[in-house]
Amino acid sequence: MIVGQIKNGIVLDHITAGKCMEIYDALGLADLACTVAVIKNADSKKHGKKDILKVFEVIDLDLDILGYLDPGITVNIIKDGKVSERKHLSLPDKVAGIIRCKNPRCITSIEQELPHVFKLTDQEQGLYRCIYCESKAK
Repeated sequence: MIVGQIKNGIVLDHITAGKCMEIYDALGLADLACTVAVIKNADSKKHGKKDILKVFEVIDLDLDILGYLDPGITVNIIKDGKVSERKHLSLPDKVAGIIRCKNPRCITSIEQELPHVFKLTDQEQGLYRCIYCESKAK
């Protein structure tokens, strides 16, 4: 398998094996006109198996979505064929518009225009709670 070298673009590396299509969908990569390479179950010395996404264009990424879906991802920004920037993600303190509150008594189920905002309450367990009703995110 040969995937060409990126001149300008983004490589999402160290994605947990099997999660790359979820990230592909969440970022809306299917809507891009550029080439996007999806590499699933690649060998990894550190993790055994991993997924990789290569986007052959520099795009705006929502790092909160990426950090929430898979906090172990490494984001590499490629310019002129070389890594110009590398970001190691972690769980974001707050996420908006990613998770929906399931509590039928939450204000977000009555006031439809309110954004669904969750705050990180337990870093070790990755637990998020609704800022309005304190319900746990699933």
